[in-house]
Amino acid sequence: MNFVHQLQALTPHSRLCVGLDPEPGKLPGAWAGDAAKFYDFCAAIVDATKDLVCAFKPQIAYFAAHGAEAQLERLIAHIHDVAPGVPVILDAKRGDIGSTAEQYAREAFVRYQADAVTLSPFMGLDSVEPYLAYEGKGAILLCRTSNKGGDDWQMQRLADVPGQPRLFEHLAHLAESQWNRNGQLGLVVGATYPAEIARVRELAPTLTLLVPGVGAQGGDAASVVQAAGRDAPLVVNSSRAVLYASNGADFAERARAVAEATRQSLR
Repeated sequence: MNFVHQLQALTPHSRLCVGLDPEPGKLPGAWAGDAAKFYDFCAAIVDATKDLVCAFKPQIAYFAAHGAEAQLERLIAHIHDVAPGVPVILDAKRGDIGSTAEQYAREAFVRYQADAVTLSPFMGLDSVEPYLAYEGKGAILLCRTSNKGGDDWQMQRLADVPGQPRLFEHLAHLAESQWNRNGQLGLVVGATYPAEIARVRELAPTLTLLVPGVGAQGGDAASVVQAAGRDAPLVVNSSRAVLYASNGADFAERARAVAEATRQSLR
């Protein structure tokens, strides 16, 4: 199944995506401070939560910063092995053009075997097209992010576009229409902006929304579901609240408990 079909099969059961963002200093017990244990830690989280999620989202920078790319490859292979049908979204936020973008696409889909990747669309459609060449893979575009600096660009109105939409609105429209040639696009919208989630959903009713920020970052699950629509394609990410629910030997058990509670709150 391709990325969209995988989500369609799983989201009636769960809208929860668990983010895999390992930090050495936050690893439990004797693993604390040891980046060589990223795979062991994340694989244990995957094993504990694989029946509760619609996706996993490893953040590439957390692995690359510690020279742990081989562990990331192994981790994604493990997810495909123990949770077949659960898609992996590689959170990379790439945003380049031409042959460079082609190499980034190869990195995501060939080297890491991800099912989807997050992208920054600032450079336009030609920065997205190399990813769309991979049939069935997802390309999830940053649209309305939850950081304060997002207002610098995303909330600005476009005087040369009819209706003078804000930048994030124009992007949502493009992604829903002429950019979405093969039905592969999705959009990232931060959980801390329910009104903008509702607006993006209005403009892009068929696209999958990836919503980070529930849990430790302060996003409210119920508000996200209400804003995005109960029957619309929706993937809500929680990372730190699940990963670091405990720093003891029971870390995987506690991660499962938090994941289950979050999953229930999204139903």
